[in-house]
Amino acid sequence: MFVEIKSAFDQLPRLQEKVQQAIALGVKVGLLIDPDEQTVTIYRPDSAATTLRDRDVLTVPDLLPGWELPISHLWSPMF
Repeated sequence: MFVEIKSAFDQLPRLQEKVQQAIALGVKVGLLIDPDEQTVTIYRPDSAATTLRDRDVLTVPDLLPGWELPISHLWSPMF
């Protein structure tokens, strides 16, 4: 698994390319976390990228069976 988290200074296209390069090198699952947009994009070999938002739940059953994380838990609560 490859995880990339976008910082305030990163450019999204460069990070997307980085995750896709990891997939091309044999990584089974790539995650691109974008706190600005509050999304998680999942990359896998031979399939289109899937973007999850706040109401979605991240699962990676092929690597982490039974594990799940609501996307909304990734972001700091607003006070």
